[in-house]
Amino acid sequence: MPLETFPHGLCLTSHAQGKRKKSSRKPQGPRKREPLASTFTCLFCNHEKAIQVKLDKKAGVGNLHCKVCNQKYQTGINYLSAAVDVYSDWVDACEEVAKQAAEEEAEDAKFSSYATGTGAARAGVPAGGGGGGGADDEEDDAEYGDD
Repeated sequence: MPLETFPHGLCLTSHAQGKRKKSSRKPQGPRKREPLASTFTCLFCNHEKAIQVKLDKKAGVGNLHCKVCNQKYQTGINYLSAAVDVYSDWVDACEEVAKQAAEEEAEDAKFSSYATGTGAARAGVPAGGGGGGGADDEEDDAEYGDD
């Protein structure tokens, strides 16, 4: 193999030149996963890390308990369920109960405004009022024998 020299002092051979060796990195291995939380903040007493969740996968039941206010919740689980799933089911159930209570309260408020007469237009009462002692009231009194 003949060597060719150039005026700058570089030599080229007829075979291909090798690449630089990359710095070798050590294998990282599998990433360590942080375990999911099993203690949470209570929705009722707002204490952090007061909610404990226990899973009984054999029975298919997840139990939630607050150490401070003794709030309890139980839900069905499967083999993929985690503590956070039981907590999220509890949050959803609380929101559903609050929504139903708000709807019932709005409905009760509608009916109570009719009964107390605080509504702007009372049902079954003419626009001019009703208890003012008009001619209709005197006719009703005459029918029943009242003077």
